[in-house]
Amino acid sequence: MSAENDFSRLELNLKGCESNFRYFRGLIEPETKLLVLVKANAYGHGAVEFASMMQASGADYLAVALPVEGVELRKAGISLPVLVLTAGTDFFPEIIDYALEPGIPNLYTLKSLVSLLHERGIKDFPIHIKLDTGMHRLGFMKSEIPELLSYLAGCPEVKVKSMYSHLAVAEDPEQDEFTLGQIRMFLEETEFISKSLGYNPMRHILNSAGIERFPEYQLDMVRLGIGVYGISALKDVRLAPVASLKVKILQIKELKPEDGTIGYGRHGKIAPAGTRTATIPVGYADGINRHLGRGRASFCLNGHRVPTIGNICMDMCMLDITGVDAKVGDTVTIFGADPTISELAGILDTIPYEILTSVPRRIERIVIRK
Repeated sequence: MSAENDFSRLELNLKGCESNFRYFRGLIEPETKLLVLVKANAYGHGAVEFASMMQASGADYLAVALPVEGVELRKAGISLPVLVLTAGTDFFPEIIDYALEPGIPNLYTLKSLVSLLHERGIKDFPIHIKLDTGMHRLGFMKSEIPELLSYLAGCPEVKVKSMYSHLAVAEDPEQDEFTLGQIRMFLEETEFISKSLGYNPMRHILNSAGIERFPEYQLDMVRLGIGVYGISALKDVRLAPVASLKVKILQIKELKPEDGTIGYGRHGKIAPAGTRTATIPVGYADGINRHLGRGRASFCLNGHRVPTIGNICMDMCMLDITGVDAKVGDTVTIFGADPTISELAGILDTIPYEILTSVPRRIERIVIRK
């Protein structure tokens, strides 16, 4: 990490994380298992740090997108079961060696895994069957289920640990008819599969929004993603912000009109009475989208909102701190309690997920336990 970026940190609030976890845990029955998604570096929060917090908080399962993410958790000592949602076919040796549990979206993937398991003499390896109930991204279509069951009938190498699907619009009340249709299809298909298998694998379809809005369909397990990181699907619910991106001022300049302009493209204009600027060590390589520049966003400095000025650079950006009492080394909050991730997402016409997952690994993650 460079000297400049020693000034930058993503603080993870342990109490906030635990508070959000308890909120969602309280929405489901005690016997319902709770899976927490830590894919994409735990939505940008730091996979190992966040997985450790979730393991300590009482999560039953973790899920990642890619095998390499699961391997990272195992190497860090995470012992919870880990579902790999996008297992692919190239990393089955690692999945087996590190006791990961692959999601299986099609027969080709299943056959590839079984071939390796057969070579190694492994039986009853846990797998999770992905069903496509309307998202149309990955998963077995209804018409493909009979062939799947026929193959599984002569396949001692694997055992179905769970069946799952994904809701496309669980957060949108105007599309509840579609969501309920997905759930009905899932219930019908999983009942058919269970009868054919002769045993009852776990079933899970609810995501964070689904847990809040459709708790009657929690089934055997639910999958908690963006909710545990502080974003609710309900307008009247205020979850605790878990991540706060904070940086320290590198330099302050007192600029006069005759000094010209500020930043690349000369888009930063100096006021007739002069402009006081602060340069901070984060830029678009750190997830500070260039569309937040030129005053479109403002960050928090010593209790004051200060707007960006000029273009966002790769590793730095400038703020207009005119009239604000500040010095080099003072802390600027990019997002957290103020401003919130949702506010920045609104400026960018995107979702909080994109902002969180844009914070790179070069930004140090620090767990705040107070």
